[in-house]
Amino acid sequence: MPEEKHSGKLFILSGPSGAGKGTICKQLLEETDVELSVSMTTRKPRIGETEGVSYYFVEKEDFLSKIQKNGFLEYAEVYGNYYGTPKAPVIEKLAAGVDVILEI
Repeated sequence: MPEEKHSGKLFILSGPSGAGKGTICKQLLEETDVELSVSMTTRKPRIGETEGVSYYFVEKEDFLSKIQKNGFLEYAEVYGNYYGTPKAPVIEKLAAGVDVILEI
């Protein structure tokens, strides 16, 4: 009998800057099969950040266009920059049975 395929689970870890979200996510990534969603931002990359790993870095116009197309699970403007979770990659992973965590 073929094995039934299950959707992945979505976990959300939310809190203010400096609350320890990154530390918790790092531990979860080391100890479980969960994958971390990559957020999108309009701010410039900082030293050591990698496109597609740390964030997807885009221009404000591109971000606003994605908002208009309902392309985010969530988004916010923080200190003049936008941050958000692109919908398509998360939905694809969940459909493939992969558990995903959002660090917001």
